[in-house]
Amino acid sequence: MNSANANPKAAAREWIGLAVIALPCLLYSMDLTVLNLAVPHLSAALRPTSAQMLWIVDIYGFMLAGSLITMGTLGDRIGRRKLLLIGAACFGIASVLAAFSTSAEMLIATRALLGVAGATLAPSTLSLIRNMFLDAEERTVAIGIWVASFAVGGAIGPLIGGLLLEHYWWGSVFLVGVPVMALLLVLGPWLLPEYRDEKAGRLDLLSAALSLVAVLAVIYGLKRIAEAGVGALPVGAMAAGVAIGFAFIRRQGKLADPLIDLRLFRAPAFSAALVSNTMGFFVGFAAFLLIAQYLQLVLGLSPLKAGLWSVSSSLAFIVGSNLVPRIVRRVRPGFVVTGGLVLAAAGFGLLARLDRENGLPMLIAGYVTLSLGLSFVFTLAVDMLVGTAPPERAGAASAISETSSELGGALGIAVLGSVIVGVYRHELAQSPLAGVPPAAAEAARSSLGAAADVAAGLAGPAGDRLMEASREAFAQAFETTASISAAVALAAALLAAIMLRGVGTPPAPASAQAEATLLG
Repeated sequence: MNSANANPKAAAREWIGLAVIALPCLLYSMDLTVLNLAVPHLSAALRPTSAQMLWIVDIYGFMLAGSLITMGTLGDRIGRRKLLLIGAACFGIASVLAAFSTSAEMLIATRALLGVAGATLAPSTLSLIRNMFLDAEERTVAIGIWVASFAVGGAIGPLIGGLLLEHYWWGSVFLVGVPVMALLLVLGPWLLPEYRDEKAGRLDLLSAALSLVAVLAVIYGLKRIAEAGVGALPVGAMAAGVAIGFAFIRRQGKLADPLIDLRLFRAPAFSAALVSNTMGFFVGFAAFLLIAQYLQLVLGLSPLKAGLWSVSSSLAFIVGSNLVPRIVRRVRPGFVVTGGLVLAAAGFGLLARLDRENGLPMLIAGYVTLSLGLSFVFTLAVDMLVGTAPPERAGAASAISETSSELGGALGIAVLGSVIVGVYRHELAQSPLAGVPPAAAEAARSSLGAAADVAAGLAGPAGDRLMEASREAFAQAFETTASISAAVALAAALLAAIMLRGVGTPPAPASAQAEATLLG
């Protein structure tokens, strides 16, 4: 068999199908951020309790992360296109229900449904790319576009949400997804191939339940630590999640047709890509949140201006993810991943040396640099994860990739978020706050946002003094956290260099194997 037959090139239909696949990915990342803008509006309309508000904000991410493994494996069994279209229909229906929710309880339930439906999108789209693009170089290009679509969604989500909230009610932010999903339902059956593993057994419901509870418990504990610090409840939740996760892994080793094939982890490229992806999201997620706060609360930019400056990061992701396929033609993937992490460390190094007086240019330079470096890491890590797995396990491999992203991001927010809070409180406690009542100073130590609220209520120069001290404390904490992130990125680069030595670009599947399993 010649190379042309072994690695058939994609036709125009596959590339147009890739554009269709990018639509739900764009929406996937939009829905993670757009609700934050609507919180004040829905609070006034639905009047949720503080506990209900936490669940409204968090339940989407919780259910999404917990359902990824099950949905990825389910797509391998019933058909990846079928699962994608079912998820798209459910996502559209849940979006309408969320938009017209009449109570906090209804909104929590619909957000949970959105999370489960959203969990079908990323694994299904990524595993379809595995089967649509059999040539290794074309698959890397396609995955680069797939990664870029998430960056675009993250960039335009706050902008579209802000525009909608200026003219319509809070529920309008949910309706953005309805026409996108309708378009996917119309074009998907025509442009996307069907694929499923004909030899797969029945879905093990106990394994699905164990994976859901394990991931939910760990993510819940990490988020609560990030928000309120270490406590018995979040630590207990994480411990329970780890124990249930261990039981889940033991069960997979005993099943003839497991939810996750543990043999995937024996491949050096798969394990190395998984570690690199997790470490990249560890430093990346926290940075994106903290930079948004720095732009608004330290540099004093409006939310719209901060959002516009944040677009630079998305542009860097788009450029980087589309440069990777050209780079790996000449450079081994291990060197590219390592170089990307070193570049990300350099970006964090710039953030650690910010000058508050003229800090915007350096902040944007650091933001763009770290985003460019992480785009290399994410694109190649995902490519190796799905490229190393056999075609019949592409859905499960895609789900593992997305779960590692969610866990890495949550862990980064919990750890680095705790660092910045601790340093902020220490620095503010050392600042002289003449004229500021002790109760006001204590309230300001919880966060920079709280300090801004407290300062606004103080008369005379005391409010200005408190605000200036709080900004300085946050700036110091930000620089410390950036330095730690740079060190973590360098350590991850060293680990990637060791784990990926000798690993080449994963081979594309032979056409005979692909034709035996493609159904449409």
